[in-house]
Amino acid sequence: MRRTRFEKQLAFLKEIDRLKGIVRRTRLLDDSRFENDAEHSWHLAVMALTLAEHANAGRLNIARVIAMVLVHDIVEIDAGDTYLYDSALREKKKEKESRAASRIFGLLPGNQARQFRSLWREFEARKTPEAKYAWALDRFEPVIQNIATRGRVWRKHGIRRQQAEEVNRPIADGSEFIWNFVKRSFAEADAQKFFAGEKRPGRKKGCGIR
Repeated sequence: MRRTRFEKQLAFLKEIDRLKGIVRRTRLLDDSRFENDAEHSWHLAVMALTLAEHANAGRLNIARVIAMVLVHDIVEIDAGDTYLYDSALREKKKEKESRAASRIFGLLPGNQARQFRSLWREFEARKTPEAKYAWALDRFEPVIQNIATRGRVWRKHGIRRQQAEEVNRPIADGSEFIWNFVKRSFAEADAQKFFAGEKRPGRKKGCGIR
């Protein structure tokens, strides 16, 4: 029996509920637990709206940025979350995520399936001003979380300041303003021993992000 357009849309919406169960490596700002992908995507959407004035591009289609960040991690329902600092896994994830995009977005009616997959591809390609800004936010949110939790995850996984700067450098493509802020925050975090190889820090003021 062929499903109606609404039934296909509902099937997709039910499927993406699983995104709430995909746990990331970053922790909530109160350090109570790890964040999930759905929370991450929502937070990026609000960040996109709030920080738009700091994007490099003079004018952005913010609605497109919001749509991009809301769909960018849906593929992780099948592919799983890949830790930002695991370069080997990041290279291997492309094929898995492409298959996931075909399956999950394929639940939608044809025109919406093409639209959502196009948004996902645009984000991954990082060529348009909107995609560059979306990427900047995707990298910026974990920085906020890691600093607010005094580098707990950074130290657990042996992440040093130089690694953090290298991995997060794409932020500058979308927002030089945010990247300059991040660099200052990294310097302060390093001084407070939030990165790997140092003793556990006490609670101190600073780092710009609270």
